[in-house]
Amino acid sequence: MTAHATPLSHVADALRRLPPSCGPVRLVGVDGHAGSGKSTFARRLAEALDGAPVVRLDDIASHDELFGWTERVRRQVIMPLSRGESARYETYDWHARRFGPEVRTLPPAPVVLLEGVGAGRRALRPFLARLLWMELPRGEAWERGRHRDGAEQSDFWDGWEPAERRHFDQDPSRPFAHSLVRQCREGYEVLAGPDETAAQSQIVTHGEGPSAMC
Repeated sequence: MTAHATPLSHVADALRRLPPSCGPVRLVGVDGHAGSGKSTFARRLAEALDGAPVVRLDDIASHDELFGWTERVRRQVIMPLSRGESARYETYDWHARRFGPEVRTLPPAPVVLLEGVGAGRRALRPFLARLLWMELPRGEAWERGRHRDGAEQSDFWDGWEPAERRHFDQDPSRPFAHSLVRQCREGYEVLAGPDETAAQSQIVTHGEGPSAMC
């Protein structure tokens, strides 16, 4: 079954029409397994949103806290945006294994994307206007990620995979996704997600659902 790509301009327009969820900001989560294509999709969606800011959780997580960054995100990103202020946060250097010296400033734009594994976690969902889930099976996503990062990162992936599995076992995101995003030959197909409110979404493709072949 051939999937039909959803124009990202349509997705962007629908996101702009959502009510603000974090102060004046429509905070949109882009979650999925490592290697599922979140960063590329978020970049393209940000372009369709005329350069919307993107908070990448890879800049906020660390070797010591692969998933223990919730309070840092709330303090440095969520709370300032909720007050209509710019967020400021140090970025983590995965090679030097430390934060800084770069400090990133992110304005309270109409739409801000929060991209990374765990973007739809329980503690953050109350601040999200919409949660998008990259619909790619875990094993396939991990294989893509390992191929992308090369043999020099194999030790990292050996530790990452059980950590991600534990995270989603304890705090799953996909059941709460408003939309599922599947990469196709000509772009992305956006489908209704498991969250029941997704049935009212105007950005989904009326297709065969998650099992359709791109």
